[in-house]
Amino acid sequence: MAGKKRKRHPFRTCLIWTFWLSLLFTIGFSWYYLERRIPDRLSVVVDEEEEFDFALPFDVTLLSESEEVVLGNRSEIPSDEIRLKMDEPFSLYAKNLGSYRLGLKLFGKFHFKDIQLDVVDTHYAIPCGVPVGIYLRSNGVLVIGTGRIRCENGEEAEPAYGILQSGDYIEAINGEPLRDKEALINNLNRNGSQEVFLRVRRDGEEMEIRMNPVQAADGNYKLGAWVRDDTQGIGTLTYVDTNGNFGALGHGISDSDTGEVVEIKEGDLYETEIMGIEKGSAGNPGVMAGVIYYGPGSKLGTIEANTKVGIFGKVNDRLRRSLQGEAVEIGYRQNVKKGQAWVRSDVSGEVRDYEIEIQRVDYNPIQENKSLVIRVVDEELLRLTGGIVQGMSGSPILQDGKLVGAVTHVFVQDSTRGYGIFVEDMMRH
Repeated sequence: MAGKKRKRHPFRTCLIWTFWLSLLFTIGFSWYYLERRIPDRLSVVVDEEEEFDFALPFDVTLLSESEEVVLGNRSEIPSDEIRLKMDEPFSLYAKNLGSYRLGLKLFGKFHFKDIQLDVVDTHYAIPCGVPVGIYLRSNGVLVIGTGRIRCENGEEAEPAYGILQSGDYIEAINGEPLRDKEALINNLNRNGSQEVFLRVRRDGEEMEIRMNPVQAADGNYKLGAWVRDDTQGIGTLTYVDTNGNFGALGHGISDSDTGEVVEIKEGDLYETEIMGIEKGSAGNPGVMAGVIYYGPGSKLGTIEANTKVGIFGKVNDRLRRSLQGEAVEIGYRQNVKKGQAWVRSDVSGEVRDYEIEIQRVDYNPIQENKSLVIRVVDEELLRLTGGIVQGMSGSPILQDGKLVGAVTHVFVQDSTRGYGIFVEDMMRH
């Protein structure tokens, strides 16, 4: 008798697959949710107890690896290990300055992640909201693209094609450092058609490149590369701390063609005058239009860094004397909550505070300068600008008397809403 064929149960197989896929999805989503809810780094003020509430979906265990850091929850019993139940706040206390490590376990067994805890002094800064002119000089001559050259004989050539790339920085030619693109042009013309040696920085790494310039129809020798050595614009000064250090924008200044944050050699802040504001509307972000006053008498400070979380440097005495308002305490991410807050900006000829609503707080965002979602509710600011406009980037956000963040972006389809950054991420740059 032939063996019996085993009956197939497609419905049961489907249920099994559905179960395993659902389980994998649940685990993956929970992991992602926890990663986003719990930051990789926290800051607390020395000798002050700070309370945290991450609204976790299930129980986790928090461990302190140092006796200098004391953990606590509703049991009110200090410990080096506490179990956090869903929606249960906990506290951290440290009596000495320094950096410490906390461990996080899932279900009391599985190591999930480490958290760096920075114990710091109370910091103060003046929330500014003042528009400033920004001038940056790149660290090397920035290549923004390559193109064809019409040569003296009428033919076309593209010597840089496949050799130089958009985003490259040309640092030197034939061993001579370059300060600006004029120096590159002069060196090429002096060199003629001979092979040149370029020192190029690409993605942080230096390399030597050989190229042969060609003589263009205008008589000049060229590489066939579009280059730039500076950039400028208008933004808002976020804060000046008690040592004269400033932070502005809350995001980096990127090249308009490459889209990459410009690596700078130096830069300056200058006086600017806002001449008008184009109000924002759906699909069309508004913009501040202004004039930057260059010159020694209009200089307000020096820019030392251009990063993904803002521009930073030192203000001069002239700007420090003109600042209005008192220094306030810096608030950290655990101090920020959804609800009423204020944005400080100058959109009418004077620095004022305007009411906003913090709608979302992302403690561990993918992009640091999109940690907050805010909405403008102040009727006067809506009347003047339609909400958030380009040029307001860097406007400080205050809540409960503390400086907690800065405006960074506007929603293209809704100019009343935008993103913000935690000010601690700017000050930590």
